[in-house]
Amino acid sequence: MIIYNVTINVDDDSHHQWLKWMREEHIPAVLSTGLFTGYRVCRLLDVQDDGTTYSVQYFCKSLIEYTEYKEKHAPHLQKEAFDKFKDKFTAFRTLLEVVE
Repeated sequence: MIIYNVTINVDDDSHHQWLKWMREEHIPAVLSTGLFTGYRVCRLLDVQDDGTTYSVQYFCKSLIEYTEYKEKHAPHLQKEAFDKFKDKFTAFRTLLEVVE
């Protein structure tokens, strides 16, 4: 299994609105691609940065599905986030392979 992990630090004034948007719009849009089998949203604890930091993890069966998502869907979906929240967040992405 592959985990596509997006770590996002959201401005304290915007994080409730951002989390609502993620739950109601963004995550359903990502899942509607049919390339992920599920997801998990976690809040990081004991973070020294300002704002609230989340880890959003999407699960897919192989690199094939992830690559298709990255090439065909990610640019548009990431643009929507930037258009809506502009400078209210920063994000970085990692790819993990489950070994056990």
